[in-house]
Amino acid sequence: MMTTHSFSQSLSLSQFSLQHKRLLLPITLLALMGAETTREITVTTLSDAFWAVSTYVAFTLVIYHYLSNIMGKTNRITALYNKSRTNQVVFSSLLGALPGCGGAIVVTTQYISGKVGFGSVVAVLTATMGDAAFLLIAAQPKVGFGVMALGVVVGAISGIVVNALHKDDFLRPETQDKQQDQNSENSEQSTSCLQVKAINLQGVFWKWVLIPATVIALLGSFQVDINQLFHLPQHSIEWIGAILAIGSMMLWSLTKEISDYQSTVSEDNKCVSSHPMQKAAQDTNFVSAWVIVAFLIFELTTYFSGINLQTVFLGYGMWMPLIGLAIGLLPGCGPQILVTSLYLSGAMPMSAQLSNAISNDGDALFPAIALAPKAAMVATFYSAVPAFVVGYGYYFLFEM
Repeated sequence: MMTTHSFSQSLSLSQFSLQHKRLLLPITLLALMGAETTREITVTTLSDAFWAVSTYVAFTLVIYHYLSNIMGKTNRITALYNKSRTNQVVFSSLLGALPGCGGAIVVTTQYISGKVGFGSVVAVLTATMGDAAFLLIAAQPKVGFGVMALGVVVGAISGIVVNALHKDDFLRPETQDKQQDQNSENSEQSTSCLQVKAINLQGVFWKWVLIPATVIALLGSFQVDINQLFHLPQHSIEWIGAILAIGSMMLWSLTKEISDYQSTVSEDNKCVSSHPMQKAAQDTNFVSAWVIVAFLIFELTTYFSGINLQTVFLGYGMWMPLIGLAIGLLPGCGPQILVTSLYLSGAMPMSAQLSNAISNDGDALFPAIALAPKAAMVATFYSAVPAFVVGYGYYFLFEM
């Protein structure tokens, strides 16, 4: 029988348990905007993040998801994909190089179910850059596509080498399709009514904002003074961008509860039948959240301490590729987006960006760890080897 003390204790714990921990981000942003000391730098940073990053990421993602819908309706390449081990590795590298984690997750689950070999897993994990690819393509298209191409080549070579060393069923566990289906069903059932509304509102938000935001972003990229062009008061467009950024983060904060490491650093689950705009909105807000955190850490640290993080990071010199590689070993796309954000802000050198892009496995590592932990650890180690070679190769050739 529950005593009065235990009942009151459990009641107090339930009353004061922190729900929707993601709300800490928009609340912190509002506090920084409210404080006179940090208002200007916060508004500027949020505006830059929204117009120069989030808008381009959203535009890129909409195109990507529409193309994915079209490509998903054809299956002519399936026969060629399954024709040989080498073909599987090459196609797995191409799937991994696609922005986002979808291709890598597909290959990983196919390995677990016995449809592809271990070399394909290493190839796809080596080639993938996760959601950080969307950010890099949106901000620096030439660099982004160059890194993707490099990932395909390095991933294919790595997969072929692994195929020569191991059989296809190397470290493959017994099929666990039922367990995987049950886990996905449980995750869908755990979505609350509030989360569903917030998810849907993300799609509505970007549906109405995307076109005008893209126009403003393009004008800004050509150094056009938006405030002067539209006869707006000074700093109006900056405040509009900051408000839109906080609005999108408010919607993002209500779509998923943080319960563990995976729920913190991985992208939100999306319904397969969702409209491409809906999928793009969810991915955009996830990427934007990590970009905003990275940009604010960079700007506020520089502002309050007077320390130039670009100088500090570059001062580590030959350790930077190793740092990028080490962060890449962390599962999830969040830490990798931070690295790419720091690269775009000039704090991380290209060698660190390359080693991180090749070593990181994005969200694809989570199903692998859950269903085939030994294979996941070995595949991650194998992907770290080419990351080390490429990162330090670039460093000694171009940065030393």
